[in-house]
Formats: sequence, C-alpha cells, structure tokens
Amino acid sequence: MKKFYLMLLAFALAFVLAACGGDDSSDSSDGGADNAENGEETESSDSGEDEEDGDSASADAGEEVFQNNCASCHGQDLSGEAGPDLTEVGSTYSQDEIADIVENGTDGGMPSFSDMEDDDLDELTSWLSEHK
Repeated sequence: MKKFYLMLLAFALAFVLAACGGDDSSDSSDGGADNAENGEETESSDSGEDEEDGDSASADAGEEVFQNNCASCHGQDLSGEAGPDLTEVGSTYSQDEIADIVENGTDGGMPSFSDMEDDDLDELTSWLSEHK
C-alpha cells in the first residue's frame, strides 16, 4: 500500500510540474511592440474606453492567467480537479491572502509560483478574489 502512495505522489508531482508551467511563446503583448516600431501609439488610456471596459479587460486578463497556470489543477471552471474548488475563493480569502498562497504555495500540495510576474499575479488574484 505504501508503494501505491509513493507512485501516486510521484505521478501527481510530475503532473503538477508539467501542467503548471506557463508558455510565454503565445504572449499577445508582442503586437504592441510591433505597433510602436511602426510609429503607432500603443497606450489605450486616451482611447475613450469607459472604466467598465477596462475592468472587463482586466478580468479577462486575470482569467487568461488562470487558464494558463492554474486550470490544469483547479479546473477550467474553478470547480477543482487535482486542486481544490475555487468557485467561492473570494469569500474565504482576500486578494492579498490569495497572492500569498500563489507566491509561496502551501504544505498541502499547492506549488509556489514565486516567479510569476507582478502584473499577472495582480490580475489573477484580483479576478479570483471576485469569486464569492
């Protein structure tokens, strides 16, 4: 029985390590750099977007970070798979507490994402903290 648990642990560790790595090769921010090289403005702060659209874009960015880094363990819909259900994580933890968990991991199996960029971490934790 002990051998079974060791094999299960090894499989789970391999799965987490393989699934949790983000792929930066499909980063869409390269388009802004190309526009800047062509003399086009890349900032959208003066584009006339209302604040609600900005919030929506931030939520979309937070969800994208989640899908790229967390969905393999927590499920595409936050319902949990290998990791716990996060559908109501915002009612249990604040944005700062979620950020601490993401950055440092937990003893219960959550890996540390200490190398996640600050903007991605802010977008992710803001998005998750809204799930109440």
